[in-house]
Amino acid sequence: MRLTNEINVENKEHLEAIIKGCLENKRRSQEELFQLYYGKMLGVCMRYSNDRDSAEEVLQEGFIKIFEKLERFDYKGSFEGWIRRIMANTAIDAIRKNKKNPMLTDKDEDFKLGAEDPMVLKEELEFVGIKAEIAMEAINSLSPAYKAVFNLYVLEEYTHKEIAEILGISEGTSKSNLSKAKLNLQKVLKEKFTNID
Repeated sequence: MRLTNEINVENKEHLEAIIKGCLENKRRSQEELFQLYYGKMLGVCMRYSNDRDSAEEVLQEGFIKIFEKLERFDYKGSFEGWIRRIMANTAIDAIRKNKKNPMLTDKDEDFKLGAEDPMVLKEELEFVGIKAEIAMEAINSLSPAYKAVFNLYVLEEYTHKEIAEILGISEGTSKSNLSKAKLNLQKVLKEKFTNID
C-alpha cells in the first residue's frame, strides 16, 4: 500500500506501524516516515527560511529531533501537528543561532505605518485570489522577527503568550510584530496588485 501525504482513518494503523518501526530503529520505517512528511514539513521550514538550502538544513535537523523524541508522542493528538511544532521550533532555533537578538522589534523605519487599519490578511488574500506562491513570496519578504511571529500566529496557530515564550519576547512585542508584519504584507500586496484599496 502506497501512503499519500494525508493520513486518514484507513491508514492510521499503517502510520502507527511506521512509528513503531522507527522506535525500533528500523531504517525502512524511518525512510517511510521521512518520505511521508517531507513535502509538508519542507513547506513549514521554507516559511521561516530565506532559501531552500537553509530550509532543508532545518528540515534535516527537525527530523533528527523527531526521531529522538518519537517515544514522547502519546497518540492523543494529531501526529502531523506534533511534528509540525517540532519543525517550527527547530526553525526558530535556527533563526536564534544566526542572529544575536532576531526577535527584538524591528525598526519602524523599515516600513511606514498607514493611517488606515490593516485588512485581515485572509480576507485580503481571498479578495485578490492570489496563488500560494505569491503569498509565500510576500511572507518571505518580511524581516526575520516579523516572519517568525506571523508564521507562528497565523499559520501555526500559536497564541501570543506561547509565541512570547518560544521567542523570548513579551506578548506586547509579539502583538506589535504581528501587526507590523500584516502592514508590511499589505504594502507588498498593494505593490503587486493595484486593485487592493
